[in-house]
Order: sequence, then structure tokens, then C-alpha cells
Amino acid sequence: MESGDRSNRQLRSAVCYSNVEAQARSPSVIVIGAGMAGLAAARTLRDASFQVLLLESRDRIGGRVCTDYSFGFPVDLGASWLHGVSKENPLAPLIGRLGLPLYRTSGDNSVLYDHDLESYALFDMDGNQVPQELVKKVGEAFENILKETDKVRQEQNEDMSILRAFSIVLERRPELRLEGLAHKVLQWYLCRMEGWFAADADTISLKSWDQEVLLPGGHGLMVRGYLPVINTLAKGLDIRLAHRVTRVARRYNGVKVTVEDGSTFVADAAIIAVPLGVLKSGSIEFEPKLPEWKRAAIDDLGVGIENKIVLHFDKVFWPNVEFLGVVADTSYGCSYFLNLHKATGHSVLVYMPAGQLAKDIEKMSDEAAANFAFVELKRILPEATTPIQYLVSRWGSDVNSLGSYSYDTVGKPHDLYERLRVPVDNLFFAGEATSVDYPGSVHGAFSTGLMAGEDCRMRVLAHYGELDLFQPVMGEESPVSVPLLISRM
Repeated sequence: MESGDRSNRQLRSAVCYSNVEAQARSPSVIVIGAGMAGLAAARTLRDASFQVLLLESRDRIGGRVCTDYSFGFPVDLGASWLHGVSKENPLAPLIGRLGLPLYRTSGDNSVLYDHDLESYALFDMDGNQVPQELVKKVGEAFENILKETDKVRQEQNEDMSILRAFSIVLERRPELRLEGLAHKVLQWYLCRMEGWFAADADTISLKSWDQEVLLPGGHGLMVRGYLPVINTLAKGLDIRLAHRVTRVARRYNGVKVTVEDGSTFVADAAIIAVPLGVLKSGSIEFEPKLPEWKRAAIDDLGVGIENKIVLHFDKVFWPNVEFLGVVADTSYGCSYFLNLHKATGHSVLVYMPAGQLAKDIEKMSDEAAANFAFVELKRILPEATTPIQYLVSRWGSDVNSLGSYSYDTVGKPHDLYERLRVPVDNLFFAGEATSVDYPGSVHGAFSTGLMAGEDCRMRVLAHYGELDLFQPVMGEESPVSVPLLISRM
């Protein structure tokens, strides 16, 4: 450990990554994590003339935004939707300026349906298509059951899982029970709900599952992928790839960050924009330790897993719908495929397992996982041809993410997101898991990055005695001049 005087001199000089004397007294910040939140925070601070160093553990930027081009066209292995296709979405100005097209999958801003009901084609295990009339009827029944669970929520003092609430409703209202094929379709709807939270229904909180703020405009798929947004935010930033942070030491007048190879960086403040799963793992040591209330927020928030197995075919042999689904007796046995051909024109289906199924598939090799998805497809479409290429995501076992996104677990308060966001001295926190209103979303990550960047700017300038409360933050300089490009092709 360095002596106190020497350490204080280093921190006061705020040298992030240079010993150039002219830069020595500029406000400086280290941002940890080059995902959407970290890039938004770094962009905000750089535009405010701060020295900003962005440390990223991966060999690429984007975090859980990962656009792959190995098929010769963009495919998002992580985030791929804009939830809330409207000017109210904080990402709308940037997407509009870039002219990126969106394929609207639903005009309804619902947690339950990110695709319109008529865009589903469901099949049983024998390959028989479920009549569309039954699909819609069961969808309405599913919504009615959820409305009944709200009554259970109001009656109970203690929280319970969505699955337990479903059971109580069906015990009270036996007329809502479904049998045979209708029951299997109901399980598919439950499976889709689990996909939204990337978690199993027996772990999702009844009290908090619907606390997310739903922006208007429905849901839109990023046709060209999210990477153009990421690259735009990253332009001109000092980003160090393959710099895995292992220690963050904070003092009154600065922070010192250590990476895996032993290198250290110092600055006035730091923004922690790593995934919740990484914080849970304890791979980053904080000195002094984070306060108990902060550690409890990290421990108690849930982190779910949803993966993508992308199958590229030489020709299209499936119906022209947005979703192909397999219905079964349990939600675990159900599955669904996103049809990218309808949105992008490419002959691609994306199998999307979530929760326990995603965890089980992550134990397989990529080849075995792709084969598992193809077998599921052959159940419903026996004429399916073998894919010519495939891609497999592993967000749960990837040490850089250790999960897909956050959700409310049973018995834990929704304000944990806010507790995770609250700064600790000169450490600021950003990411989808710090968004009370938009958890688990790209625009949630983006908005918390802007917020953390602005909070950090004010804190550092106050320390320097140069606070300007009226400096605009990113996105406030000009109104949206280019509308979002929406298509249903």
C-alpha cells in the first residue's frame, strides 16, 4: 500500500491514464463496463469535458448487447428489441438520428405480449397446429387469471410466487381451469411470461411482477441490430478492452481501480456499470466494503437467464408468422422460435429458452444445444431441413455477465433497484438492474447511464468548486428531428 501522502497526491491529480501535466487537474472518472449503461455514462461525461477511461473485461464493447455478423448479416445474440416504440423512450432520439429501422412486433405495450396474438403459430408435440381461435381464447383466459391474482395479492400480507397465485386462483375459480389442448396452450402463455422475466414462475414475485413502467408504442425489433447504437455511443471514447477490474478502492478525494494484470488507475470518481450477476459473484473487491444496504440489494435482486440458439437455413419452410410455439403439459416443456425471416428477410429461426431450461441447455456443447433446438423444431415441422449454420449464447455461464437481466424475486421489495442505483461516496452505479422504472431493458440501462453520468459530473464538479447546474446532459441539446422508422413488412 502506498503512503497516504503519495496516494492523496495521485488522487488529487486525477490522472486516469496519462501523466501529462496539462491534464493533471481535469476532472476524471473511470467507468467500469462498456455495455449500454457504461457507454451512456462515459459519453455524458466526455461531452462535459471530463477525462474518462472506460475499462471493459471483454474483448468487445456492448456487454449484453451482442450483434453477430458471422452469417453475413446482423443477428443480435443478446438484446434485440426496443420496448416502447415512441418518443417517450430515452433511446428514441439516438435511434431516430441513426435512421435505424424497427420491425414492430406488437402495438400493445404489454408485459405479457411482445408480439400480437395473430402472429403466433402454435403446435402440439405431434405437429398439429393449434386453431388460432383457441390460441386467442386461451390468451384471454390467461389475462383473466392474472387479473384474479391481483385479488390474491391485495388479500395477502406476505408475497408469493406467480405460480402459487395461479394455483390459488384455480382452486377458488375451478371454472377457469383448462383441460387438454387448452391447458397446454395456457402453459405456453406461462412459458412466454417466464421468457419476459428470464425466470421460472415459481421464483417471480406476485407483488412486484407488474411494477415496470410500460412505455407506449408497443415493441419493435432492431432490424439491423443494436451494434450501430453501441458504436455511436463509443465513438471517441478511451476504452480499454480485456481489462477485467478486480478491485475498487475509494477514498474521500478519489478512487483507485485495479485490473487483473495488476495495473492500477486513479480518478476522482468511478461508475460501476457491470451486470448484476458480476456484482453478485464478488469478483470485484470493494475497499472499504460496500455498506450492508448496498450488498443486500445486490444479493436480493434476482437475475434471470434467457438464451438464443440461432439456426440459419438455406431456405424457408415455416409459416409466415413471427412466433412458432410448441405447447406442452408444463411451461418447462413448452418452447418458441422467433422467425427473423418475417422481420429481416433472412432464413433464420431463433430458439429462446429461459429460466431452468436455459440453465439446463447451457450444460450442453454448442453442437448439442443447436441439435436440441432443431429436434424441438422437427416436432412441429417434420419437413424441417438441417440448419447450415448456428449460434449459441451462454449469458448464464459467461463470466462477464452471469445472467441475462434482473427481475423481482419472491419476498423482496421492488425498491431494491433504487438502492442499487444510489451512489456510495464517489462510486456511482448504472445498468438495467439500477432502473426502478425500466428494469431488464436496454432503454433502462441507457437511462441509468445518463443519470449516473450526470450525478457523477455534479459530485465531481462540486468537489472542484466548479459546479454548473445548468449544463445540458446528453439528449437535451436538441429535439428528435428524425422519426423512428417502423415497419410490419
